[in-house]
Amino acid sequence: MKSNRPVNLSLSTVLAVNLKSPVAIASILHRISGLVIFVLIPVLLYVLQESLASEAAFAAVKTDVLGGLVGGFLVFVALAGLLYHLVVGAKHLVQDFGIGESLEGGRRFAVLALLAAAGLIFLAFLWMVL
Repeated sequence: MKSNRPVNLSLSTVLAVNLKSPVAIASILHRISGLVIFVLIPVLLYVLQESLASEAAFAAVKTDVLGGLVGGFLVFVALAGLLYHLVVGAKHLVQDFGIGESLEGGRRFAVLALLAAAGLIFLAFLWMVL
C-alpha cells in the first residue's frame, strides 16, 4: 500500500531539485536579495545621515566609507541586490497581467530576468570600479 504522507527531504535533495529550474533559482535569489536590501538599509541610512551632517563629514564618508574596500563592497552588494530585486519584481508584475504564465513562458521569462539582472549588475560593477 502506497503512503500519501509527506516526506521530509534533506537540504541537499531540495537544492538538487530546485537548482535545475531557472524559475526556482530566480525565486530563491529574489528572496535573498530582499533580505540583503532589508539588512543593508539601516547601514546605508546611517551613512547617508553622517554624510549630510556637514561638508567635512561628507568628505570623510566619501574617503573612508566609499573609498575603502569594505564600504565599496557593501555599497555594491546593496546596489546589486536592488537591481536584481527590481528586475525580478518587474517580471512578477508583468506576469500578474497574464504574460508568461505558462510553464515554458515562465522558464523563458525567468532566464531573461536572470540575464538582464546579471547584465545590470555587471554594468553597476563597472560603474563603481571606473
